[in-house]
Amino acid sequence: MFERKSDIFFIYLTVGVSLICLIFLDAAVSQRLDREAVRERREIVRVLTLTDLCLFTEARYTRHPTMADLNTPFQDHPVSLEHFPSGAIMAVPPHLKTQMQR
Repeated sequence: MFERKSDIFFIYLTVGVSLICLIFLDAAVSQRLDREAVRERREIVRVLTLTDLCLFTEARYTRHPTMADLNTPFQDHPVSLEHFPSGAIMAVPPHLKTQMQR
């Protein structure tokens, strides 16, 4: 059926690009369908005066990165290793990077 390797590559490329286009189409459709739910959530946040989003449930410096201070990740020992998995996923907050350089 396929005489050349370039035919297989072209089919692979076409299928890949088609799937990526379908992913973007699904995201656009989902965003339009979820607008009412997003409005409801915004109203709940406004009424309950909720604070920052809780990203992780482990350590306080991964729960609210905006409120982290310089020594919190090393509260057990100054040279201790990160023992929470979320600390490896989440980047250091920008305000801490500028404080460390001073």
